[in-house]
Amino acid sequence: MARVCQLTGKRPQVGNNVSHSNNKTKRRFLPNLQKKRFYIPEEDKWVTLKVSASAIRTINKNGITSVLKKARENGNVIL
Repeated sequence: MARVCQLTGKRPQVGNNVSHSNNKTKRRFLPNLQKKRFYIPEEDKWVTLKVSASAIRTINKNGITSVLKKARENGNVIL
């Protein structure tokens, strides 16, 4: 599975490790993804999503239905 948040679309970023002697080597910054189940009362079902920690905070703030509605409007396929 790809390391992509299903709601926000966050992906790994590329950067450099910089040593004390200022040598640079490539590295990846991975998003903080969690596999989490959410209950949707309107549809009376559970949905398992692979979401970032910031997406979980957004769901806690705005509610799962509004976040899923916005994600579906943006073209994300969520069952």
